[in-house]
Amino acid sequence: MTTPRTTHFNEAELGAYLDEVFPETAGRFVVEQVAPMFVRMRMKIGPLDLRPGGTISGPAMFTLADCAYYAVTLAMIGRQALTVTTNCSINFMRKPEPRDLICEARIFKLGRVLSVGDATILSPGVEGPVAHATLTYSIPPAPLAP
Repeated sequence: MTTPRTTHFNEAELGAYLDEVFPETAGRFVVEQVAPMFVRMRMKIGPLDLRPGGTISGPAMFTLADCAYYAVTLAMIGRQALTVTTNCSINFMRKPEPRDLICEARIFKLGRVLSVGDATILSPGVEGPVAHATLTYSIPPAPLAP
């Protein structure tokens, strides 16, 4: 499959679609940039995301990496909400500040069945990434024509 050159959504459309398919997280994730094979997303951090020691929990950072990679995959393939994570490996590298996090998700290979790439999490005020994940998503088969 050749690499698509355009996206199916702009920032507002992708954010609205994520809110539609995951209404329980509406407003928590802000899509800041959409480009071919790339999404930049902000996660609003709240008290439930914090852990002792004045930092953000690993599960909260995992959630951001997973959500941002889901978003970049959907940006490229369109409205396929049943696209799912099949693999994720995450490394926590630095202690993030207790404030909103930024995630930059990139697709390295987009095929008919799999999307493979990474997500880098940044914390304003901290030099360098605070976490990095590699992800693989499974894309549902296209519906059969009648």
